[in-house]
Order: sequence, then C-alpha cells, then structure tokens
Amino acid sequence: MEPSSSVNAYPLPCPPNTNEDAKRKVEDEPMDEVIRVDWDGPNDPSNPKNWTFRQKWAATLVVSSFTFISPVSSSMIAPTFEQIAHHFEITSTVIIAMTTSVFVLGYAVGPLFLGPLSEIYGRSRVLQISNLFFLAWNIACGFAKSKNQLIAFRFLAGLGGSAPLAIGGGVIGDVWKAEERGQAIAIYSLAPLLGPVIGPMCGAWIAERSTYRWVFWATSIVDVMVQISGLFFLHETYAPFLLEKKAIQIREKLNIENEPRKEVRTIFDSDRTWKLIFSKALTRPFQIFAHEAIVQILGIYMAFVYGLFYLFLTTIPSIFNNIYHESSGIGGLNYLALGLGLFITSQVNGHYMDRIYGYLKNRNDGVGEPEFRLPTLVPGSLLLPLGLLLSGWGAEHKLHWVVVDIGLACVGAGVILVYQGIQMYVVDTFTLHAASALAAVSTLRALAGFGFPLFAPSMYATLGYGKGNTILACCAIGLGCPA
Repeated sequence: MEPSSSVNAYPLPCPPNTNEDAKRKVEDEPMDEVIRVDWDGPNDPSNPKNWTFRQKWAATLVVSSFTFISPVSSSMIAPTFEQIAHHFEITSTVIIAMTTSVFVLGYAVGPLFLGPLSEIYGRSRVLQISNLFFLAWNIACGFAKSKNQLIAFRFLAGLGGSAPLAIGGGVIGDVWKAEERGQAIAIYSLAPLLGPVIGPMCGAWIAERSTYRWVFWATSIVDVMVQISGLFFLHETYAPFLLEKKAIQIREKLNIENEPRKEVRTIFDSDRTWKLIFSKALTRPFQIFAHEAIVQILGIYMAFVYGLFYLFLTTIPSIFNNIYHESSGIGGLNYLALGLGLFITSQVNGHYMDRIYGYLKNRNDGVGEPEFRLPTLVPGSLLLPLGLLLSGWGAEHKLHWVVVDIGLACVGAGVILVYQGIQMYVVDTFTLHAASALAAVSTLRALAGFGFPLFAPSMYATLGYGKGNTILACCAIGLGCPA
C-alpha cells in the first residue's frame, strides 16, 4: 500500500524525502547563476546516514537518555501523593492527580513548536536548550511554596522535557537508514515508557525514607549528567541544517572572490522567504494531522494507549497499598512487572522488526513501505485488553498479587508493541519532517496522559477495578483492532 499522497498536498519549506525531487525544481535555472549545495557523493562522511555505527549509536543513546530522564520526572512524584497532599493541605483527588499529570500536559504543548523549530535551527541546539529549561523548572519544583506554584512549575518543566519526545524520532530518522532503524527505535521508544516505570519505584523509596522534594532534586542531578553527555556526543544530524552551514561557507568564499552574483542554495532550499518557511514549519504539525487520515487514526489509538499507561502509573500505589496492604517501598516494586513487560517485549520486537521489514520488502520486489512497520500492532492490540482484564479482576477479587503483576506485564507488552509500531511508521513515512509528524501524534497522546489519571480515582471508586478495567479493555479492542 502506498502512503497517502496528501502528504504533499500543502506547501512545505523543504521537499519530502529525496534529493531528486529537489533537483527537478531547478532544472531550468542557469548553472552559472545558481550553485546547488549537496553532499560530496553518496559516501560523504559528513552525511549523518554515513556516520560510523559508533557515532550513530552515540547519538541514539544520548537522545534516548534525554527521552528517559524527562518521563522519570513525570511519574516519580506518584508515590509521594500523601506527603504532598498533607504538606499543601490538598483534599481534592483531582488536584492531587494533577500534580502528576500536569507535567504530561506540557508534552502536549511543547512538541507543537519544538519539533518544527528543530527543522529550522537544528536538532541538537533545540534539544539541549529545551533540556536546560526543563532542568531549571524541575529544580524549582523542589522549592515550591504552594500547590499552585508546584502545578505551574511542573507544567513548565514538562514543556522543556517534551523536546526529546518530539525531536528524538527525527534524530533516529536522520542517522539510520530504513532497514537499520528497528533496533535503534526499539531503544529510543522504550525510554519514554520505561522512564515512568522506574520513576515511581525510586519515588516510593524516597517517599518512605526522605521528603518529596528529593524526588525533584534527584532527577535534576541525573539530568545534569545527561546534559553533559549531550554536549560531547550529540552532534547535529538534520541534513538541511548541515547543508545550509556548508552553503554559508561557500557564500563567504564567493564574496571574498568578488562573485556575489552567484546564488547559493542547498538542494532543500526553495525560493520562499524565510518568514514563509518559519510560518510553514510551525503550522506543519497541524497540517499533517488535518490532511493525513492515517495519522489521525493511529494518533487517536496511541493517545488511548498512552492515557491507559499513565492511568496505571497513578493507580498502582492505591492497588497495592490499599488492597494488598504493602508499604510504599514494597508496593513500588510492583512497577517492575510493568517495566519487565515493556523491556523484554521491546527488545524482542526490536530484534524482529527489521527482519519483518526485510522479509516484506523482498516480497514487494525490493521496495520498502512504511506499512511494513505495522504488523506489531496486531499482537499489541490483543495483549493490552488481556492485561487490563487480568489486573482489574485480579485486584477486584483480591487474588494473589502475582496475577495482577502478570496483567501489568501484559499491559506493558501491549503498550510498547503499539508504541513502537506507530513510531516507526511515522518516522518512515515523514522522514525529513518526522519531528513535525511526531509532534502531531505526541500532542494527542499527551492530552490523554494528562486527562486519564484525573478521572481514574472516581471511576474505580464507583465501578471497582474489575468493571472499570473491563470498560477500558472493550475500548482498547474497539480502537485497536480497526486501527
């Protein structure tokens, strides 16, 4: 199946994927007036796709580290609810849940402009400046004097922490070829899901042994180390930005040689003004979502899955503390079940994703298609409702805690299969503009991640864990199977 042709139905500041399309635009331009800047042959080492495997994995691991530490901070606060509620005298369950989920609301806003900005000013610069913004406000959360300050600081921290979720997929698309991306995207996409699992485990012990403020300060200390690694190992990967730097050097050389009449453009340049390029870049996520039905469908499904994920992150403490009467620290260890489901399935899927892609590509006369990334959605859409039913009815009937943990592992496996499949499809379809396309998908999923934990306490108090999770499982089947 060919990707929808509406990808190019609206004007873009850069052409889609190939250099050939860009070159056709200037076939009628006199060669003595326009100099086109391209890579120095197919094996140019300055092209990120020709970097050594060591350089590629360095960029991938650094981006994954950025993508890991921000979600850790998003959920690490969950086990400290009682401390925060007591300290700030919060009685509303919605406000208590909001102290966690408002961070994810920042994920809905940030990618809409950070993703496109990375396609103007480069991936590395935007990513590292945004991380410094996250670091500053995350530290400030530890010094908050009121619940309003805490909620505001958490939102601002989430705004800066959203950059890796929007830009990281673009970095993967920049440095890895389509048939090599499977393992890289497996590690990258695991980070934003494994982070929120590890965070509450650490937060539970901090809540038991210290004050909630160290939840923020501990993550800030780790983030400083991640920032330092980015300064050394995360080089710029965005091809149009790199070629524009090369074009600037050529323009300076021509000016020195008194040949300013020659116009120098990269193969990605058009004759549009910079103002138009800037406006189109910032509106591109909305345009992609408006024009692409497949992005809408998969975006809604991913939003539901992500919302379920954060719903579980905020309700696990109440299940094991209230039903199984475990302490905060011991109860937090049950997040390991969710984490094991995520980690094991992610690595198995990463190993076979490229094999499946290669097999389907060979069957298609050697032509790869983004749709070859979607088979993993099938087992994912089945494991997710299975995990919901197991964990919900296991807790409802107070079965052995292992039953609930098996359900959590199935939920984790289903979430990562769906997440990776959709991520890979979007990156393969919108390679050059992957950051903008991921921003469109990320906004929906972040809104769900913000909203689901807010209604969870009331839903479970009214229906119980069994019926509540049964309704969610039915919705998962209704959305997942058609998607």
